[in-house]
Amino acid sequence: MAIKIEQVAGLNVPESFIDVIVNAITEGRDSVGVAKAIIINFRDPDYSPEVGGFHPVEVRLEKQATSWQLVYITDFSYQGRFEPELIKEIDVCFSIKQVYHFLTGWLNAREGKELLSLFITNFVDYFNTGCYQVTVTTE
Repeated sequence: MAIKIEQVAGLNVPESFIDVIVNAITEGRDSVGVAKAIIINFRDPDYSPEVGGFHPVEVRLEKQATSWQLVYITDFSYQGRFEPELIKEIDVCFSIKQVYHFLTGWLNAREGKELLSLFITNFVDYFNTGCYQVTVTTE
């Protein structure tokens, strides 16, 4: 069964990102079956506050009739000087069509689209290096 992902007007993502998501789902599970949601986690096993690395990224999709819709993309990073914690650095919320950055809060539409474009381009490039371990979970 082909996986169709609907774009959200106002926060479109490039086809290269959709390809990464579809491939992750296809490789992660033979079928999404009767799932109502899919969560994909991209993790660099070497990422740590001491040495850095590629930020963990989580993507959620929900079933909408005959297709899937992006719900969020969240990029996490370690923050804090003495006891670093993994926090949301960038959060793309497709349902409200907004992008959040932990240093500035919710961005205006233009800034949000620019950050989303830069983030997605970098993410796809990083993914293509093979740095991520991918897990797919269904609900």
